Amino acid sequence: MEDDAPVIYGLEFQARALTPQTAETDAIRFLVGTQSLKYDNQIHIIDFDDENNIINKNVLLHQAGEIWHISASPADRGVLATCYNRTSDSKVLTCAAVWRMPKELESGSHESPDDSSSTAQTLELLCHLDNTAHSNMACVVWEPMGDGKKIISLADNHILLWDLQESSSQAVLASSASLGGKGQLKFTSGRWSPHHNCTQVATANDTTLRGWDTRSMSQIYCIENAHGQLVRDLDFNPNKQYYLASCGDDCKVKFWDTRNVTEPVKTLEEHSHWVWNVRYNHSHDQLVLTGSSDSRVILSNMVSISSEPFGHLVDDDDISDQEDHRSEEKSKEPLQDNVIATYEEHEDSVYAVDWSSADPWLFASLSYDGRLVINRVPRALKYHILL
Repeated sequence: MEDDAPVIYGLEFQARALTPQTAETDAIRFLVGTQSLKYDNQIHIIDFDDENNIINKNVLLHQAGEIWHISASPADRGVLATCYNRTSDSKVLTCAAVWRMPKELESGSHESPDDSSSTAQTLELLCHLDNTAHSNMACVVWEPMGDGKKIISLADNHILLWDLQESSSQAVLASSASLGGKGQLKFTSGRWSPHHNCTQVATANDTTLRGWDTRSMSQIYCIENAHGQLVRDLDFNPNKQYYLASCGDDCKVKFWDTRNVTEPVKTLEEHSHWVWNVRYNHSHDQLVLTGSSDSRVILSNMVSISSEPFGHLVDDDDISDQEDHRSEEKSKEPLQDNVIATYEEHEDSVYAVDWSSADPWLFASLSYDGRLVINRVPRALKYHILL
């Protein structure tokens, strides 16, 4: 089998929630949450065996309701948070909770992939992120690189910072802030910046992007009309502290420098429908992944605004005299941005894309029909970046 060939897995349920298991850096593992109105919902633990190009799966029951969002603890391989729908007095509420998977499933499993006899196990509820005052949880984000004790949830127009205490069995509301203004303001998504000592969070509501300082819960920047229509997702560049990517229903992906928010640094217009997800590669920030309702996944090379716009820096000692002049000229030219590849393995809206936290060259995408596709960065490009 060719190294770059995709590996496809069908969940048999509709799904839109995907996360890599962040605390697991040795095994390639993704968690996928289902959306079923008829059956008990599930979390599929997907372990990818890259030597044999096969997927091993384990299933956890998530009886609380259909899963809209899933995120994994950065510190504890067995802990995750979900946002899910629950019907109460004929009203649908989106709640959030923190769960623990059974101990034996915490690290990568190597069971045979066709072992259908394995029965679904249940998740242990650690705590609810109490939302009596805030009815609809849009997403839960963990403090990156933290000890897994701080999380932020976005609920309607509230941003809530929680401390998980007593081995995560209790969530204490540490501080909060709300969006002021006219109309029904609702957060759609948020990300916690890995920079600035993890004191900044960015959120999206309607067409606006905002930055928040988690110490004071005050707003630090605001990009109004960042997109022509609803902003769906955002992500921070892991290597450039002021750089942020956003995507939305205007089919665009935009890149921002939060020190100057009057206009984007760069705009990508490769998708033909809503863009649901944007993700920077954790190691090589020129690699940007997007997924859209046009059912395509696009891998872009945004090298001009990356941390290495001229490619790898060459050590002077490596260049002989006659090459000196030529290489200097060459190195002044920034490399060109381009689309590396467009992936067409999905037939339905791609609601989630994400990079593996164990292998920087590998990513997963999930479409609403429950199809999960695992792909690799093309080998030629990988070596071009490394060499």
